[in-house]
Amino acid sequence: MATLITGGAGFIGGHTVLAFLDRGEVPIVLDDLSTGSREAVPSGVPFVIGDVGDTELVSHLIRDYKIDAIVHFAAKIIVPESVADPLKYYFNNTVKTHALLKTAVDENLKHFVFSSSAAVYGNPSSTPVSETALPAPLSPYGMSKLMSEYMLADVSAASKLRHVTLRYFNVAGADPAGRLGQSTPGATHLIKVAIETALRRRPSMSIYGDDYPTPDGTCIRDYVHVSDLAQAHLVALDHLRNGGASRTLNCGYGRGYSVKEVVRAVKMITGVDFEARQAARRAGDPASIVADSDQLLSLGWKPKLNDLPKMIEHACNWERRLMTSVATARRGQASTAVNVGHAPALP
Repeated sequence: MATLITGGAGFIGGHTVLAFLDRGEVPIVLDDLSTGSREAVPSGVPFVIGDVGDTELVSHLIRDYKIDAIVHFAAKIIVPESVADPLKYYFNNTVKTHALLKTAVDENLKHFVFSSSAAVYGNPSSTPVSETALPAPLSPYGMSKLMSEYMLADVSAASKLRHVTLRYFNVAGADPAGRLGQSTPGATHLIKVAIETALRRRPSMSIYGDDYPTPDGTCIRDYVHVSDLAQAHLVALDHLRNGGASRTLNCGYGRGYSVKEVVRAVKMITGVDFEARQAARRAGDPASIVADSDQLLSLGWKPKLNDLPKMIEHACNWERRLMTSVATARRGQASTAVNVGHAPALP
C-alpha cells in the first residue's frame, strides 16, 4: 500500500517524504507547486501536479496507486496574509480539505493524518498548552485549521476514517544530511529570515512588537526541528494502522524562545552582527505559546534534534547551499550568454 502526501513538494511535506523513503514507505506526492518546488521531491517518487480539491484526480490516484492513507499538508500558512485575505485561506485550507475528505470517504480510506497548527490555541491561558485547552484562534489561518479539525472529527464519527491531527508549533531547521530545507521565496519563518539577513540576502529584518507580556517584550515560540516533525507523521500513521483511535496531538519540544533570543542565537552561530529593526506588532500573533507534547511522546515519538543552535546550524547550512546553487546557475547563464555572443557567423 502507498500513502498520498498532499503538499509533498513543500518544506514540511518534503521532509516527510524523505522520512517515508528512509523507512522504506511508498509516498505519492500531490502538489500544485504554488509554493512548493519540484526539486524538493526526490527522483523516483511518483509526483503529480494538481489540486487537492480536484476530487476526480484524487480518486484516480487512490485507485491507481492503491493508496490506504493520506497525509495532508497542502495549505496556505502566512498568518498576516490570512488577516488581509481571509477568504483565500478559508477556500484553500478549509473548502479544499472538505473536498479531500469527501474523496477519502467515498474511496473508503481508513487513515488520515492532518497538518494543523498551534495557531488554533490563540493566546492560551497557561503554558505549556495541552490539547485540552479551549481553542481560540486569533487569525483566519488558525480558524481555517480549526474548522478542518472539526470536519475531521465529525467525519471520523460518521465513517470508517480514523485520523490523527498534529498541531505543529514553530517549525525550523533543515534535513541534517543536506538533502532539503526551506526554499520558499519570501518565506516568513523567523529563523530563515534571520539567517538570510546574516548572509546578506536581506538588508535587514524586523522584530514585530516589543511590548508583549514576556520577559523581553517579544513573542515566545516553541521551535521544533522539521526532521523530528517529519518522524511524528510516521508515528501517527503507525498508530492508525495498528488500530488506534482518532487523536489530536501537539508537536513541539516544550521549551520557548523569544524573538530576540533567536536573533541573538543566529548572530552567534553565523558570526554576523546584522540589523534587526523594531517594528509594530503583526495582526494575529499570540504573545507566547509552548507545547505540552506528552501525548505524542507516549505514542513513541522520540525527537532527536531538540536543540536551537543545531536547528539554526542545519538551516544555515541549507541557506549556504542555496546561495551556492544560485551562484552556479548564474555563472552558467553568463557563460552561455558569452558563447552565444561570440558564435561564428553562418556562411
